[in-house]
Amino acid sequence: MMELSKRNLKRKAPELDPAIVDFSLDELNQDLLERVLSWLPTSSFYRLRSVCKRWSSVAASASFRLACSQIPTRDPWFFMVDSHLDQSIVFDTAERNWKNLNHPVLVKEDNPSFSSIPVASSGGLVCFRNNSGDLFVCNPVTSACKALPPLPASAQNQALNAIAMNSYSRDSYKIIVVFGEIPNLSVRVYDSSRGFWEDKFMLSRKSDESAGLDASGDETLYFLSKAGDVVATNMQRSPSKQYSSVVTVKDGEEIVYFLSLSGTVVACNLNKKCFLEYPRLLPVFLEYSVDIVECRGEMLVVVLSEFLESASLRVWKFSERERSWRQVAAMPPSMSHEFYGKKTDINCVGSGDQILICVNSSEFSTNVLCDVATNEWIELPKCFVDGKAKDFMSAFSFEPRIEACV
Repeated sequence: MMELSKRNLKRKAPELDPAIVDFSLDELNQDLLERVLSWLPTSSFYRLRSVCKRWSSVAASASFRLACSQIPTRDPWFFMVDSHLDQSIVFDTAERNWKNLNHPVLVKEDNPSFSSIPVASSGGLVCFRNNSGDLFVCNPVTSACKALPPLPASAQNQALNAIAMNSYSRDSYKIIVVFGEIPNLSVRVYDSSRGFWEDKFMLSRKSDESAGLDASGDETLYFLSKAGDVVATNMQRSPSKQYSSVVTVKDGEEIVYFLSLSGTVVACNLNKKCFLEYPRLLPVFLEYSVDIVECRGEMLVVVLSEFLESASLRVWKFSERERSWRQVAAMPPSMSHEFYGKKTDINCVGSGDQILICVNSSEFSTNVLCDVATNEWIELPKCFVDGKAKDFMSAFSFEPRIEACV
């Protein structure tokens, strides 16, 4: 009886329709084939040319790029920045692995002094800046690149605070630069649909007591943990994050955020042509490492700090209703403790609910992915090139799209 029961539990595999078994993608007309292939992960596009002649023609087809543009979203890639910039290495969040795009980005071998570093990203594009102050926009997937018109000489002589990028449509973007010293801030905007830099405009200081914002910059709001600890460590800046800034659109108003030299967050409202400073997370006389990111249309602040022989890495959001900073995520102490006493610097980038944090010191380098929605923290595997682990200083998030135009 037992043997019979076991035999009865066995099920026959369903017989497939011979028409389905014999079906081949080659039987699709060109339009349908392109639509099907457009749903493949971006990383597979590099292999299309090696499958067959027909698929190779698809990869170069304008209608295929149009089909790709109809895909609503693609999981982000993180463009990684190391000290050499001789390779284009990305972290693919969909496949959770490293990829070498096999083309150096904006590195002039005949004159390395003109090599560029990434400074901003949005949509499927990354913005680079060279030592001469010239800006370039590149699609890292296709390596297509465009040099922007040079800024007026008067602008290049001013102190540069922030370079931000905003893709307001699939084929258009803005580059926003903020110049001057507080309170004398000015803005210039490059609109790709127009192809030139718009006239600069000045920003006035806004005092907004109802929002709990510190317009004067004198008030100090202390960073207080749940255990009652005020924490701190060193504040540094990677060269690629020197002009770190993010853009959000709130109630139809475009706002650029950047870090001042004293570590406060400055918010520039481009529509109202004004700016204000948020209260400090830490006292001005303490040192710490801090960066700002954009997640789901909101500006967040990431802070690495030390207190009582331990380190703390936390993510904060400013609550206008409560007029204070509110913690939204915190790295488990078992992970953050190893940063203590090592003069650690963090450089961060956000995408959706995720924040990639590049952690560096003279002793070690690691990359951590934080899911703000679930407070899940994952240390990424090491990236090895020619048998040697790469140390990344920072990263920039972009959506891998072959149709993104520069």
